Parts: sequence; C-alpha cells; structure tokens
Amino acid sequence: MRFRAEQRFAGVTPRAIADLLVDPAFETTVDLPDLSRPTVLEHRAEGDAAVLQLRYEFVGHLDPIAQKLLGGRTLSWIQTLQLDLAAGRGDLSFAAEADPDRLHGAATVELRADGADTVRSFDGELVVKAPVIGGMAERRILPGLLRRLDVEADAVRARLGVPST
Repeated sequence: MRFRAEQRFAGVTPRAIADLLVDPAFETTVDLPDLSRPTVLEHRAEGDAAVLQLRYEFVGHLDPIAQKLLGGRTLSWIQTLQLDLAAGRGDLSFAAEADPDRLHGAATVELRADGADTVRSFDGELVVKAPVIGGMAERRILPGLLRRLDVEADAVRARLGVPST
C-alpha cells in the first residue's frame, strides 16, 4: 500500500533535522506509540553519508488476526535510515525481524528547505504478504505508522525548541 507523509519544521535547516534523525542518542529517547524504545543495531557516518539501524518491538495490543499470523512470536522489526546529510535525501526501510518477506516497507525521505522552514517528506510502500488478508492488514497498520512519523516529528521539534505546526 502506497503512502506519503509530510511534516514541517519552522525555522530549522534541513541539516539540523538530518543530523538529529541519524543520532542514536536522540532516537533512543523518543517514545513512539505502542513501541518499545529502540535498540541501536548500527550507526555509522562517513562524511555526509549516515546510517542508523534500529530494532523496535511492538508492545501495544495486537488484534487476533495479527496474533495468528505471528504464531505466538513477538512482533519486532528492523528499521534502517540511510541519509545523505548534505543533500537531505535518503531511504527508510523496515522489515519484520521474524519474517521480513511477509511484512516490510520502504520509503524515500527528503528534507527540503521551504523558506526558513524545512519540510520532511516520505514517499513509500508498506507490504503485508498474507493471502486474503494482506490488504486489510496494510490498511490497519498504515495509520499507526503515519502517526509514529508525526510523533517523531514532534520530538524533533521539542529537541530543537521549535513550535509545533
């Protein structure tokens, strides 16, 4: 299922946002709905190329269909952000840890200046490969994913001391 999301950061440069998004000291303090705080699996920066890979565990309520698909396993996934800090462009990918072929997604990420503000945009796709119920599962998961992007944006604003939009 295709998705797009956008957040605006008033009076902040794209580089300031980019630096924060690949900072494990920041990302491990962000409380996202229904998720554990992440474990850092990888962090590296070489010049303007940065990578931050995190492991999240879902700690919220799962509906019976999702529980059946998981077969009693914990729902956890690996999320990787690769970002060109100078260009403000990169890729976000995520996949279920236990069965990455069944639940995964990816998005391009862009941080662009808009006057004195920065706009962060995502253009991506969420995939749940499950016969008959895959589309329904995608429709149920996507609102939570988009909400977490907004919550993360609020945490960025709070850290940088800029107003919410």
